[in-house]
Amino acid sequence: MSIARIKKHDTVIAISGEYAGQTGKVTRIDFRKNVVFVEGLNLVKKAVRRSQAKPDGGFVEIEAPIRLSKVMPYDAEAKKGVRIRRVRTGDTLERVSKATNKVLHG
Repeated sequence: MSIARIKKHDTVIAISGEYAGQTGKVTRIDFRKNVVFVEGLNLVKKAVRRSQAKPDGGFVEIEAPIRLSKVMPYDAEAKKGVRIRRVRTGDTLERVSKATNKVLHG
């Protein structure tokens, strides 16, 4: 398995498709299916049955998965999607933006 360029809680930007150019935070990643769930992107309506938690039932909007290849890490300083590289600092590897040479934090 290769080292992931995107991690949970990262801010990412959609680079193609219906949501191209929009940003959001990663809520879940499924590396087996190569998909990522991004807060506020690719929302779908799902029917919910009545329960004690939701006595009215109805429809709720949830995030649907987006292919991992359709998103890039977002650098707020560069205001665009950036490629990253790994830099060893002491005994840890850090993800660094190639555009601004700043460390990316989740």
